[in-house]
Amino acid sequence: MRRGRKKILLGVSAIVMAAVLGMGSAQMKAKAAGYTSVIQACAINGENVTVVAAVPAGTPTDDNVLYLFAMPTYAGGLTGSPIATAPYGQSATFSVSLNKDQADSRLYSKFAVAVKSGGAFVQITDTAYITNPEAIAKHTMTYPAGASKKGLLVAPTQYQTGEIEDLGIKQVTYDVPINRLFGPTTNGSYPTINYKYNGKNYQFDGFVVAQYDHVFKTLTQKGVVVTAILLNELDPTCMQTTHPLARTQTTSPYYMFNASDETGVEHLAAAASFLSSRYSDIGVGRVHNWIIGNEITARSQWNYIAPMDVTTYTEEYAKALRVFYTAIKSNNANARVFISLDQTWNRNLTDGTGYDGKDIVDALSMNSMSHGNFDWGVAIHPYGVPLTWSPFWAMPPQYAAMKLVTNDENTPMITAANLAVFTDYMCKPQNLSVTGAPRNMMVSEVGFPSAQGENYQAAAIAYAYYQAAYNQHIDAFILARDIDSPTELAQGLNMGLKNADGSHKFSYSVYQSIDTNPAVAEFAKALIGISDWSQVVQAR
Repeated sequence: MRRGRKKILLGVSAIVMAAVLGMGSAQMKAKAAGYTSVIQACAINGENVTVVAAVPAGTPTDDNVLYLFAMPTYAGGLTGSPIATAPYGQSATFSVSLNKDQADSRLYSKFAVAVKSGGAFVQITDTAYITNPEAIAKHTMTYPAGASKKGLLVAPTQYQTGEIEDLGIKQVTYDVPINRLFGPTTNGSYPTINYKYNGKNYQFDGFVVAQYDHVFKTLTQKGVVVTAILLNELDPTCMQTTHPLARTQTTSPYYMFNASDETGVEHLAAAASFLSSRYSDIGVGRVHNWIIGNEITARSQWNYIAPMDVTTYTEEYAKALRVFYTAIKSNNANARVFISLDQTWNRNLTDGTGYDGKDIVDALSMNSMSHGNFDWGVAIHPYGVPLTWSPFWAMPPQYAAMKLVTNDENTPMITAANLAVFTDYMCKPQNLSVTGAPRNMMVSEVGFPSAQGENYQAAAIAYAYYQAAYNQHIDAFILARDIDSPTELAQGLNMGLKNADGSHKFSYSVYQSIDTNPAVAEFAKALIGISDWSQVVQAR
């Protein structure tokens, strides 16, 4: 049974009701941050933005007037001049123009209420972002509910081989480094694309876009649900997309997005708007899911920025996440936006290289509640421990002794064996979406090597797939490799369904029928040591 999701209505009273669901503990959080008042709603209403604030009696004010400010994402406090006023009262409603598609658009603004006290403006609320950008979306295509969860990260060279159809794949992920979009074309046969967004002009590489067109159109024609993973490489020709504290060359392939200054926010918004609008059209393909970054828990390895505490790190990521979310949802109302976590959950890391997934979720939930909850989902990578070991249900003794995988919310690692621990945690009240429902979740990358034998690889895939299939909160299950990667082979990670020469492993035939013929996985029970899948599969 799929999770139901409530729609946010556009009437002012409905906006307040929806906002109460998303900001139920905002008052407490605002007080903890030193603010006396709270923004209860911040939402698009027609061509305007409606902001509703609760102000306790006795708030010091020189003139009994409440002032509304709109600041850019990267602002550190009150900036500019008030854009609206309201009479002082315990409840105040402001309505200001959204300025859609204009240079002074407020789509990405954060709003705050202030009073005049002692002759100066004093901020009395935390800042709040617009929580319903989907209200202005041109594209409203229905999300493909009911599609099989079975997915694969397919090598681009395999798209035309018939492999997707042969395996019965219905979910596919594809990497999109946004820095490659910017600039004039690198191939004269594909003209530069000029794109105007919020009053500014951008150039996108027509050759790069043509490649994405081909991939997404091909996948759409094959009837699969497409997930694009938005990434950021350190690119000297496009430093605007990289956070200033991440502009140091490291071994990391990807770097923190830049929402810390004006040009960074503008470039992220323009890229996300262009992509989400373009790939909401059947003519050039459709992207249904967007993952922002890769394994953000691994700061030094996959989302580089200078070392900092987890709260500050999450705040910097959250700024960019909101920009992407707002741009995507304002174009495609039913698209889904995800963060990306690896399998590290609660190891209490101290080496400074990364963060626990649980801490990231906690910090992001707090950030969302404080500034207006929004519907971000979580894409997790529940690899086995260690990565080179397929039978994750029976770890090597040295790893088993470390008790890295347990069935409680403080487990150090999330693997396919305890995936329900993750989904149960995301169903806790403090982690729910803006509608009060569980957030969208998917297994966007997982794989198991054949080093211990092809039977064990196939058994691991079957076990992991069933964990996802019988968990109603998991929308997709994406295997990481269709064919062994030469780079990964050197690390003992032969995770493909095929050998490097293209020959099929046993896991190929098992995965081919895993969602239609349960008998194909009967062999796995003896290897795992069970007589029935209910002994290990944690249905939810």
